Amino acid sequence: MKASNTILRLRTALAAAALLLSVGVSAQTVKTPRGSDKFNIGIAGFSYRNYNIDQTLEFLRSMDVKYLSIKDFWLPLNSTVEQMEAFKAKCAAAGVDGYILGPIYMNTKEQVDRTFEYVARYGHDMFIGVPAYELLDYVIEKVKETGIRVAIHTHGPDGAAFPDIRTVVEKVGDPSLGIGCCMDLGHTYRSGFDAAKDIRKYGKWIYDIHIKDETDASKSGQTWEMGRGKMDFVKIIKALRKIGYSGKISIEFEKNGSNPHPGIAESVGYLRGIMDATE
Repeated sequence: MKASNTILRLRTALAAAALLLSVGVSAQTVKTPRGSDKFNIGIAGFSYRNYNIDQTLEFLRSMDVKYLSIKDFWLPLNSTVEQMEAFKAKCAAAGVDGYILGPIYMNTKEQVDRTFEYVARYGHDMFIGVPAYELLDYVIEKVKETGIRVAIHTHGPDGAAFPDIRTVVEKVGDPSLGIGCCMDLGHTYRSGFDAAKDIRKYGKWIYDIHIKDETDASKSGQTWEMGRGKMDFVKIIKALRKIGYSGKISIEFEKNGSNPHPGIAESVGYLRGIMDATE
């Protein structure tokens, strides 16, 4: 009974946190130190794929989320330096860091060149990318030439390139080459792997993280609000602490593309609650 009461209290606290976030109450109203303060929670741009950047920045402001991965439907690959600077200024005015670009898919050498030029104009030293397997040697050359690292996004059991972090390790071979992984933990779970174990095993390969809950540990699994699916986020957060992960943890919410914000706000609240409760 005691354990059940503890679980109930935790769920109630998490639900209350999600509700506060959904109505725009800033997390800054909480003054005591929290476990979530030691992590950098962000949002993957694809989550707000049907919204413009102004609407998206307002959503992030309402949740007190400071980090956003930038998709090219907001900032096209042919954007000029001036357009990029204006875009970054808009994000900064909203208190948001457009911390990384991508994912960007590269199927030809010309697309690889264009992508590295795009990232260089933006002024970042890393992006999320998905190169065709046969282009990996060329991508490695571009990393050496430019100093821009690549975080390869994993896509699970759906047939896309790089289904999980094992494929990144196998194809790249050497973690010192500047090519690592944007590890999508939801797709890791859908592939049948234990995300926490993979985090501990492959920590040096992890450059960025996309996080979400899933309905099932199989190809049929679908994105769900965090805490409503089947993933064990307590183990995941403990594993991230174990490896000393200091990068971003961005929620990628694929559900409800036309109205994702309530589910994203609930997920942000749940994730913060888990981080706080496991400190």
